[in-house]
Amino acid sequence: MLKGLTDIEGILVGHVTDLEGMTGCTVVLCGKGAVGGVDIRGSATGSAELAVLDPAHITTQIHAIALCGGSAFGLEAASGVRLFLEKKGIGFPTGPTQVVPIVPAAVLYDLSLGKPGIRPTREMGEAAAAAASAAPISEGAVGAGTGATVGKIFGMRQAMKSGIGSATVWLDGPYAGIRVAALAAVNAVGDVRDPETGRLIAGTRVDPQSLDLADSALQLRRGARAGFRGRNTTLVVVATNASLNKVETNKLAQFGSLGVARAISPVWTMSDGDITFALSCGVEQAGLDALGAAAAEAVAQAIVRAVKMAPSIAGLPGLAG
Repeated sequence: MLKGLTDIEGILVGHVTDLEGMTGCTVVLCGKGAVGGVDIRGSATGSAELAVLDPAHITTQIHAIALCGGSAFGLEAASGVRLFLEKKGIGFPTGPTQVVPIVPAAVLYDLSLGKPGIRPTREMGEAAAAAASAAPISEGAVGAGTGATVGKIFGMRQAMKSGIGSATVWLDGPYAGIRVAALAAVNAVGDVRDPETGRLIAGTRVDPQSLDLADSALQLRRGARAGFRGRNTTLVVVATNASLNKVETNKLAQFGSLGVARAISPVWTMSDGDITFALSCGVEQAGLDALGAAAAEAVAQAIVRAVKMAPSIAGLPGLAG
């Protein structure tokens, strides 16, 4: 059985979900350390500690990634992840007994749903880290995907529910045993298209009573303006059991972003804050282009699963019913 991101040995994933506030956080732990990379495509990002992923930065490994709702308020949850790891003695050594966990973080905007004033906190981040396991990924309206939605060209009344999705692609031939997995929290202003069929499957609806899709890209070409400016983000984590350096891991993140472009339309708009992270957690050897092709496929599959597994909740329809 494919587990999604936790198919990569050394990766643990934990969620905390608050259905009252329609928010939450998702923590990806790589406690033994992983080489990290990032690709920023959105124009309305909310993030922290991304500089540590630059190949010129002194740190060679990171220890977790925090994906959170709550917009910029949700960045507080990453502090809880650091506290959890510090208690475990995991982090960048800064002295005989001191460590500083390296935890890049990114947030999405979910403040339009749920009870006002409830946002991911330091305690929620610590709890999500404590809940992290190698079990199959919980998908749908959980963790950072709790308040995620898609299709907001005409506002929230004509949007659809989205959430978290995860998928794994296995390489073959001389690369048998090597795998690339992805996790996506999908909160796009645009629609989700299934690359296998070419059909739009979730997004902006023609009207609040209909499940017929308006085709957001078409509406933009007809003069519609992308609503909810700065309130949309797709956050992705790609991981592999292949060994990569920081330059290569940043390139893997770029390849992963191709999967976002395959599955979301329109993508990377001025209203989106899309970020793709990448993690190298193994010792296997594979060509970077082969890993990149797998990363793009895994990300596209994860995005499709994020909407297919989303239930109808908070007054918005979801494909999971």
